[in-house]
Amino acid sequence: MEEKGSMKFDKGLYVGKGIKHPNMVKWKLRCNAGQFRVYVIALAEGRDQLEIYHSAFLQQKYYRKHPPHIIGLAASYKEAVGIVIEIVEEALQKQGSLDLKQYLRSKYG
Repeated sequence: MEEKGSMKFDKGLYVGKGIKHPNMVKWKLRCNAGQFRVYVIALAEGRDQLEIYHSAFLQQKYYRKHPPHIIGLAASYKEAVGIVIEIVEEALQKQGSLDLKQYLRSKYG
């Protein structure tokens, strides 16, 4: 179990083709190291479903105390949008709805 305040990565993390070393990227995100070419896809708080952040946003104090649940890593904003489209298509095909949070919860428990 991860300690409170630590970065949370989904079991079935979506990783874009531009991310060559996902474990190193995850380590750097946890250590608050800057990464110019990394975007994260996270579960949104509230009614929204998913959010895309540049990794630099996660260096803010707020995110250290309230880390997002990361479901994907991408090497560009365009790649991150592509991953979100992939998730939407999977959800529609497998559950017939656009409730992405529900789909991701059911996929990995």
